[in-house]
Amino acid sequence: MEESLILKNISKHISLDNQEISYFLSLLKERKVAKKEPVLKQQQICKEISFVESGILRAFYSDSAGKESTVMFAVGDWWITDMFCFVHQKPAMLNIEALEDSVILQLQKDSLDELYFKIPKFERFFRIMMQNAYIREQLRVIENLSLSAEERYDNFLQKYPLAAQRITQKQIASYLGVTPEFLSTMKNNRQKSSYS
Repeated sequence: MEESLILKNISKHISLDNQEISYFLSLLKERKVAKKEPVLKQQQICKEISFVESGILRAFYSDSAGKESTVMFAVGDWWITDMFCFVHQKPAMLNIEALEDSVILQLQKDSLDELYFKIPKFERFFRIMMQNAYIREQLRVIENLSLSAEERYDNFLQKYPLAAQRITQKQIASYLGVTPEFLSTMKNNRQKSSYS
């Protein structure tokens, strides 16, 4: 298990002694996920929150007609879950899948509750993480309401600079709320104008 990345992530907000580190690491389960393999499926009880050690995960909603809407991508050093369903132990509303071979560290809901009890400073860590996630999602909703598709694409490139080259145009389009054809036309127009 590559411990340094997750410990660096934790240390952004809290400090742990060696005993606390050992206990925290003992609660994590490493999982290797192959490309296109699901981590979570809609209607499955969401039991884990996952930390991405390497690779890329995608969370998306699939409607009854099979249309997919991407909610988020998670690259190395990011956490991902269906938060509402994880917290309330409900059937998942989202699918989470690997977009490439990935390694994740998973923490079960009951282990997280135990962690809060035994090392209360983890409540601070996850509170900050959830606040940041809420802020990100609120800003994204406002962007979707107020920005053009091109501006949303620019923001996507800033938010996921390393992943943009590794994600399909179809998946990027579903994140932006446009069709793949529209995204392709927009990118072609940008390239033409940059050559002018």
